[in-house]
Amino acid sequence: MLGDPFVVMNIIGLLAFAIVGSLKGVEADLDLLGVVILGVITALGGGTLRDLLVQRVPNSLQSSTDMSLALFGVGIALIGVWYVEDLVNHPLVTGSDAVGLATFATTGALVGHSAGVSPFGIAILAMVTGVGGGSMADLVRGRIPFVLVEDFYATCALAGGVVFWFSVWIGATTQSGAFGCAATTLMMRLLAIHRGWHLPKMSRVQSL
Repeated sequence: MLGDPFVVMNIIGLLAFAIVGSLKGVEADLDLLGVVILGVITALGGGTLRDLLVQRVPNSLQSSTDMSLALFGVGIALIGVWYVEDLVNHPLVTGSDAVGLATFATTGALVGHSAGVSPFGIAILAMVTGVGGGSMADLVRGRIPFVLVEDFYATCALAGGVVFWFSVWIGATTQSGAFGCAATTLMMRLLAIHRGWHLPKMSRVQSL
């Protein structure tokens, strides 16, 4: 079971995004239930959208495993907040978010490939899976999803999906494609954080 790249990536992504989403709730000063809900939405939202787009029952509704992992991730975040000062802004949290993006983008690409969608569809599913949960969490907090206004984020998942498709197209195994997708997404995201990459905003383009 753990030899399946989807299973491995899904477990890592659920834990990482549950932690990140819970900490967003802590940052927004939500109550305990609000923190739990935000963590679960962040962890499960992207995968649910992915599955609905390929017309299958969401993975999170087929068994209790995904929900259990999401709640476990929420628990890790709550314990961490109690013992680590300013955990919300800790580099480990930024790193966890990047890992979650990379692993969930990979599950999106894998599901797209399995469903027989087009190359464009694989890239889009990688992106939607990677950013869907975080975007839903931002909407719940009454914010414009940060992937639309603030950061070089969704582009990383999109590039990872393209790498997956190209790898499989040239004859690589899906496992190799999954590794390429995860590695590309993660490296691009970490570089974007380190170097402060941002896509140009329209206000800047219009001023040129």
